[in-house]
Amino acid sequence: MKARVTVMLKDGVLDPQGEAVRHALGAMGFDGVEGVRQGKLIELDLAQGTTEADVTAMCEKLLANTVIESYRIEM
Repeated sequence: MKARVTVMLKDGVLDPQGEAVRHALGAMGFDGVEGVRQGKLIELDLAQGTTEADVTAMCEKLLANTVIESYRIEM
């Protein structure tokens, strides 16, 4: 079984890496980009019987910094 965890900075948290990407795109002539938020995608290969609650615990303890990041789980 696989799970995908998407981790993003929460709204209101400054995203310097996203801003650098937006600036670089503008410098390359892509003027229509008004904002970029950068995150990470984590794919987990799970043993049979691993629950979404288990993955949630993984996110809360290691995969996401819940103070500044939010996460979404797809199983």
